[in-house]
Parts: sequence; C-alpha cells; structure tokens
Amino acid sequence: MSPKVDPFVQHFRASAPYIHAHRGRTFVIMFGGEAVASKDLRTLLYDVALLHSLGVRVVLVAGARPQIDEALARRGVEPQFEGDLRVTDDVALQCVKEAVGATRVELEALLSMGLPNSPMAGAALRVATGNFVMAQPVGVVDGVDYQHTGKPRRIDADAIRQRLDDGAIVVLTPIGYSATGEAFNISSHDVAAATATALGADKLIGLLEGEGVLDVEGLPPSQLSPHEAEQILRSGRDLGHHVERHLTAAIQACRGGVPRAHLVARQSEGSLLRELFTRDGVGTM
Repeated sequence: MSPKVDPFVQHFRASAPYIHAHRGRTFVIMFGGEAVASKDLRTLLYDVALLHSLGVRVVLVAGARPQIDEALARRGVEPQFEGDLRVTDDVALQCVKEAVGATRVELEALLSMGLPNSPMAGAALRVATGNFVMAQPVGVVDGVDYQHTGKPRRIDADAIRQRLDDGAIVVLTPIGYSATGEAFNISSHDVAAATATALGADKLIGLLEGEGVLDVEGLPPSQLSPHEAEQILRSGRDLGHHVERHLTAAIQACRGGVPRAHLVARQSEGSLLRELFTRDGVGTM
C-alpha cells in the first residue's frame, strides 16, 4: 500500500510544471480601483510578490475610477460620462491626478512591506513607475469634446523591459503624457492591452469584480477564442461596465499577439494563484 501523500506536498508537486513554465515570462495584471480600495489589496499584493519571487516579470496596471469619482464628489461635482468613457474637464483632471497619485503611493507602500513572519518577509521588492505611456487626446467624437481624456499613442516598451530586467515590478496607472507635456486620463484597460501588446507579454490577466461574470449555467467558461468573446460582447448581454472593459482589453491583447489572456474573479480567495498554478484554473482563458 502506498503511503498517504500530504495534500500540501501533492499540490506543491502538481504546481511544479507551472512554476517552470512561468519563470522568466512577462505577465501584465490589470485590476480596478475597487481592488485598490479593498481590504484584500494586501493579500493580492502578497500573491503578486510570490509570482515575482518565482521569476515572473510583473507589470501591474491599476485603475482608479471609484477614487476619481470620490475626489469629484468632495468638490461637489458630478462625474461626466459618454457611454463608458469619462469626459475629463479641468476639474476632473485634477481629481484624476489626485486619485492616481494616492493609488500609486498605496501600491508602492504595500509592495515595500517586509516584516518578519509575514508573507513578504525579506522580499525586498523594487517598484518602478514613470512616464512609460505616451498619450494622445480622444478629441471630439459625435459632437462630444472629451477634453483631457486620452488614449495610448505609444508604450515605451524598452524602458519597461529595462526595469523588469533590473528585477523591479512595474506599476502603471491610467495617466499618459503627450509630447507637449500634457497629462491625459486614459482607461486603465486600454493601458493594459496596449502595454501587453507592446511588450509582447506572455499573458494579460484581468482581475474581475464580482463572481466571475462570464457565466454559463452558473460557471465561467474555462476557455474562449477572441471570436467567441467578441460574440459575447455583441450579444447584448448585460455584463456590466467592468467585465465588458476587461473582456475588450483581453480581445485587443490577443488580437495584438499576446498568446493568452485570463479573466479571474478577484474576490475569490487565491484566484490569481489558482488560475496560474493548477491544471483547470478558476477563470476564463
């Protein structure tokens, strides 16, 4: 009779092929401002630090929509949207800068943790931020002037790769800069898709809010082709803004040459690790 294998040992052995496969790969991980405001942010960053320790080259793209809306509310200003796109006037741009700055500081602070007896003990992580995203204005579309709302024009992939080569985790936020020195508010999903494409990343990973949303009879499909994902978007199903933008970014990245995009429910415990280091995963690839 074979000796009973401890479940931890069994799971650890089963993860070995994925540890080998992911070492040296580049993953772009996108999440919304809801994750930044969540009490679970620290646990998420523990898992990101673990990926880094296993040799994964990590780029984080953090959204800030709820933080921007809160900053506007403090000024007594209603957010302006046309469809899913924010109209960024002068006041909104100041709120974007405020919210994005606070988000960046929060992420840098938590990634600097190294207390003994904590999951990040001795991690000594370096975080790199910078003007890696070049932007251009959205301009006037269907009679709407989007003012300081922009879209990615170019990603400085060489500069990001250099930081990754130096062993840093790169953090990007939804602000881009023009050649004339202007700042533009950009969708974090657009930043993530453009960055994954420019880097030739191995994976784009989106952390969804809610329960995993591309449900088929209560369960998320394990795999979709870009064409199937486009059909879901065209079907008229009410997926919610957050899921639609993540799914669109995943399609853009795959169409741009990124081999795999994964969408996983952020609030499911350990979903990032379970998606990457188990055979069946927990999300949609």
